[in-house]
Amino acid sequence: MLSRSLDDCMCEHLANCQLSISNLKLFSSLTSSPFSEVKVAGTDPLSYTQCFLKMMGKNPHPKLARALDVLFILHADHEQNCSASGMRHLTSSGVDVYTSVGGAASALYGPRHGGANEAVLKMLEQIGDKKNIPAFIQAVKEKKVRLMGFGHRVYKNYDPRARIVRKLADDVFLILGKEPLIEIAEELEKIALSDKFFVNRKLYPNVDFYSGLIYKAMGFPTDFFTVFFTIARTAGWLSHWNEFLDDPENVIVRPRQVYLGRSNVDYTPIASRN
Repeated sequence: MLSRSLDDCMCEHLANCQLSISNLKLFSSLTSSPFSEVKVAGTDPLSYTQCFLKMMGKNPHPKLARALDVLFILHADHEQNCSASGMRHLTSSGVDVYTSVGGAASALYGPRHGGANEAVLKMLEQIGDKKNIPAFIQAVKEKKVRLMGFGHRVYKNYDPRARIVRKLADDVFLILGKEPLIEIAEELEKIALSDKFFVNRKLYPNVDFYSGLIYKAMGFPTDFFTVFFTIARTAGWLSHWNEFLDDPENVIVRPRQVYLGRSNVDYTPIASRN
């Protein structure tokens, strides 16, 4: 049995949500950008993502807000990834939802997980120019550097989310101007998709390859990228949390560990060991 009922957790969660909304309203009054009922003269109230963009001091253009909506949806949940598994593992122990989310967010913070799109941007900046791509590709083949934003544990062909994000990038660039690094990204993708080394290994662009370029074009610092990922993924984490508590058959997670080491080994006193 879990130490706290779902109803108890939900009541506390709602109370804290109300407190968070009060804090947001206070913040809004101090920054003259109210969170609710934000309006631009002569227009209807702004959407959630338009409010978000406006409060961040960015352009709340409907197409930019739509791009952010799509990115949030695509990042909301994706099978039993590292952070989602962490959320379920922690929830199984009976801790409160904030502890579970905190653990999941810590997992997402890792560069192999939520930090991937930031790593792509740093890689493109490191390449610097299209003329440097052949040398970079050779360094990847020699395992001197890593090719970020390519390949996925689930998708062994082109990540379907990447196609959507690539189209979003074009929509964003039409409004904000073309991000200079996009030319390096496009050329890198073109070369990698035609090179047998990458094709044979089924290394295709994933969702992280272009998402960072969109955030950068919108004017967000790279340090914000994982935070945006967290905003979106929290919806998925809470769904896993809710699902786990709703299932009466769920018990504390205890993965089985299979020992593959040597057996029947005689004990050697410490003083006699090499």
